[in-house]
Amino acid sequence: MSAPKILIVDDQPVNVQLLKRKLEREGMQVVSAYHGAEVAGLVAREKPDLILLDVMMPDMDGIEVCQRLQENEETRPIPVIFITARASKEGKLEGLGVGAVDYITKPIDLDETLARVQTQLRFVAINRQLLDLTRRLEESRRTATIGAVTQGIAHNLNNLLGVVLGYLELVKTAPDKPDLVKRNSVNATEAVQRIVAIVRQLSFLGINSRLHRTRCRLDELLLGAVGRFRHEAKVSPLIEIENSLGDLVIETHVELFEDALGKILLNAWESYGDQPVAVRRIWLRTELLDKGNDGRHLRLAIEDAGRGIDAEVRDQLFEPFISTKRTVGVGMGLTVARHALRNLGGEVTINDRAGGGAAVYLLHPLEKRRLLDGDSRVPFA
Repeated sequence: MSAPKILIVDDQPVNVQLLKRKLEREGMQVVSAYHGAEVAGLVAREKPDLILLDVMMPDMDGIEVCQRLQENEETRPIPVIFITARASKEGKLEGLGVGAVDYITKPIDLDETLARVQTQLRFVAINRQLLDLTRRLEESRRTATIGAVTQGIAHNLNNLLGVVLGYLELVKTAPDKPDLVKRNSVNATEAVQRIVAIVRQLSFLGINSRLHRTRCRLDELLLGAVGRFRHEAKVSPLIEIENSLGDLVIETHVELFEDALGKILLNAWESYGDQPVAVRRIWLRTELLDKGNDGRHLRLAIEDAGRGIDAEVRDQLFEPFISTKRTVGVGMGLTVARHALRNLGGEVTINDRAGGGAAVYLLHPLEKRRLLDGDSRVPFA
């Protein structure tokens, strides 16, 4: 990731050098200008992430420079922090009114300036992430039919975006309190990261069904999925694996298969709630099924002795963000797992487990039927 680039515009070389030295020590790139008329050309050439702009300059003052930046669609998103000797409320409001995002009063406090610059750079990063999320959502919408999941996803994304906007509003109400600004900006960043996590899961829903498959040993796939689960859950529980098929080779999309199984294992783990690690048992069993004209299938059974399936959500377990205090269907794990297996020609189902808990069944085809002078089956490829 490249260092952020800051443009400093001030007709006083001393101010420029002090700010330049401070920002460069923090790993930032700095470009400087001493006249307002230089700004347009420098911005077009250097494409800075943020501009520190002196208000009082002889040829073209900062107010006019900022207005011109706001008139240009390409430069409008660049945040401008005014540097001003005008400490009056009216002067500050004038600067904010023409599009500046913040202001610094002279004499310049270098530490405060650094804090304000870093805060605005966080907002720049948040804005870029939101733009990227919007683009990826559009791509997902074009490449996949997610149907019933749309409403749940939109609801949760809207809630999180509301959280982000709420923290940004808090920042606006106290621009002269760096600690409060920093705390609220960090909270906003965390909410954006949660949005990013949802969109990552959306990318699995948007994967095209024409997938590149490779030949893999089943025992290695199982170990890969268990590793994914342990990484996401941040625990290393004992999973009882009964692989009667040994080193059976199947053709599949490795990442999709391992991610789907990993999410099902995580779902089983979370079904135990707050119970101690020692009692959280998960069983993973393999078997072959012959589905007649549909060919042979690998079936994985993932069982737990957790809370089981809540009757209130039994019919909606594979919808995203279905959550009650007693359900195994939380978040998007089951939604993504089923969609992944369907893209691979398989299926995911869930039932009550005898003796309590739940049993999830993952079905993956090993061969497909092909009509060549009769009914014959060939390995799935």
